[in-house]
Amino acid sequence: MLQPNGGPRSWLHWLSARRKTAAITAVIVIVAAGILIRLENRYMLSLEAKKHAVIGVAVTKVTAAPHTEELVLPGTVSAYTTAPIYARTNGYLKRWLVDLGAHVKAGQLLAEIDTPEVDQQLYQAEADLHTAQANEKLAQSTAGRWAALLKTDSVSKQEADERLGDYASKTALTASAEANLRRLRDLQSFQRIVAPFDGTVTVRNVDVGQLVSNGNGQELFHIADLSKLRIGVQVPQPYAPQMRIGLGATLHFAEHPDQQYPSKIVRTADALDARTRTLLVELEVDNAKGELFPGAYTEVHFDVPAPAGTVLVPINTLLFRGTGVFVAKPDANGRATLKLVTLGRDFGSQVEATSGLAVDEVVIVNPPDSLEDGVPIRVIEPKAGTSQIMLNPRP
Repeated sequence: MLQPNGGPRSWLHWLSARRKTAAITAVIVIVAAGILIRLENRYMLSLEAKKHAVIGVAVTKVTAAPHTEELVLPGTVSAYTTAPIYARTNGYLKRWLVDLGAHVKAGQLLAEIDTPEVDQQLYQAEADLHTAQANEKLAQSTAGRWAALLKTDSVSKQEADERLGDYASKTALTASAEANLRRLRDLQSFQRIVAPFDGTVTVRNVDVGQLVSNGNGQELFHIADLSKLRIGVQVPQPYAPQMRIGLGATLHFAEHPDQQYPSKIVRTADALDARTRTLLVELEVDNAKGELFPGAYTEVHFDVPAPAGTVLVPINTLLFRGTGVFVAKPDANGRATLKLVTLGRDFGSQVEATSGLAVDEVVIVNPPDSLEDGVPIRVIEPKAGTSQIMLNPRP
């Protein structure tokens, strides 16, 4: 280092130069430090911007649809066999023998009708039959005699044919009288009102002395067979293909909360109602104990088999676009991939996907509406001690 070799002035000049050099050096260091700090901040800001430009997403796995699901539908209970009983003849009710709630057997007498007009017509028909039979007998003997005379040429062929024709006419009148007599006897038999099958009297609308008429639409009794009941169910169109004869079901009644009644489908309409888009199916249930009533309401629980190859996805993973419904998946390169899916039945929090997805595939939860195919994404891993929020599959 150069040292001043002069007097005091030289020392002063040397110290002044050193001070200026130090000051300039300090200024340069400060400026350089400020520039470095700015560059570092700009670099960090750039990294932060790039980090936030990548969308952070949460993911969940697609679950398999259950092999069967419970379908609950309202059902209407009706008697297995039911029939209104009407009068087949005119008259006054003479007596009735069964009342509301009575258990009757097929052919059992329910009531009797007094029919004096039919009785008199029957007597007249019997007399007309006797007259016709007498005329027929006379015509028969006459035709026989004329046939014998014809053999000896005692009468003409025309006269013999006339007697034979008269005999045929009298035979026809006898047959007509017999038919009229059978008709009136049938009408007289309608005085007795009998049960058409085993069952229970659920309605009685007549009393002694009441006028009843054939064909006026007045229902005298109503009989229902309650030993077995029918249950009618209107099944929505999406479930109609699964409704097959023999499919099991369980009936739940509010008046019997602790009991379940097994049943199964015995017949279907095989056609949808065009107004309601539903399929009518019928089930049967044994009612030998008489615990259930026709006209009641019941809940029918079906175990419906799910279509093969279907999966369940949370409803908040779907993206609705003009070209269809998509789900977003993360790929191996950290980018989003949109996949077209076909939806089936809607279960509220979950929806059935019939194509486009497989079990255990990973999909993005709550994807942004602006998410496009190939956009960079970053999967947010759940923190330690927490679990990823996922919608539970349907039981």
